[in-house]
Amino acid sequence: METRRLRMLLDLSRLGSMRAVADVQGTTTSTVSQQIAALADDMGTALVEPDGRRVRLTPAGRRLAEHAVTILAAVEAARHDLAPEGEPNGTLRVAGYATAIRAHLLPVVTALAASHPRVHVLIREHEPAEALQLLAEDGTDLALTYDYNLAPATENPAVHTTTLWTARWGLGVPASADASTDAADVRQRTTLEVFARFAGEDWIVNSRNTADETVIRTLASMAGFTPRITHQADSLDLVQGMITAGLGVGLLPCGTRTVSAVRFVPLAGPDVELRAYAVARHGHRDWPPLALVNDLLRQRSLG
Repeated sequence: METRRLRMLLDLSRLGSMRAVADVQGTTTSTVSQQIAALADDMGTALVEPDGRRVRLTPAGRRLAEHAVTILAAVEAARHDLAPEGEPNGTLRVAGYATAIRAHLLPVVTALAASHPRVHVLIREHEPAEALQLLAEDGTDLALTYDYNLAPATENPAVHTTTLWTARWGLGVPASADASTDAADVRQRTTLEVFARFAGEDWIVNSRNTADETVIRTLASMAGFTPRITHQADSLDLVQGMITAGLGVGLLPCGTRTVSAVRFVPLAGPDVELRAYAVARHGHRDWPPLALVNDLLRQRSLG
């Protein structure tokens, strides 16, 4: 049923005449009569009856008018709650990859508990393709995703993407690798030289996202070899564990605290850079809780 028709019925119950309702609504008596008749058709019962030269509500009409008070109040509350200029209030569902959640989203959630206690964030850990699928299915409101400069994601016009932070990546190798070469010299090599040095090693890639495998294959091709990709792991801690066990080498973000058995080798020329994004559906990004969290994440990325 249309809320405008409910409003007319409620006004009729209070004002007593269709002319008075028309004056309040800024329309004609004929329009009011037509709209209340349409509402009666919607409900399948008569809502007004003749009362001399005027009309009055039937028992069903009076009962519906009582419901209209609650219904219209709920609609008004919903409009206020969802208005872009309204106070953020509600439950925001976020799906994103572990590093973004741990390093960026959790501090935002902690701050929200004090600054906006009526905003609640539900978190699900997912790799980009999984998070974007949830977004498409309305299983989440905000997706935290990433790609690499050497493996850019395909643009999707159905969603709005906000660029957040970037992070340089390097190569994690066994600490014993290049034992005969000075570590400083290793760090001065170009990316392609570093890759060529480890051409004969097994390579470890992400188990739930193909972006880093694309980067590895691209750089290996530029260095003149085909990488032997064998192991897959989603956790960066597990990647280090695999490197420690001698199972291969793999990409790690700069700033990673490595265990003693793992050496981090920076990559430069070409650089390997991860780019993080916040993705929301068009028409949803102005919802106050989503806009607030999105803005706080962007501020963290700038700081």
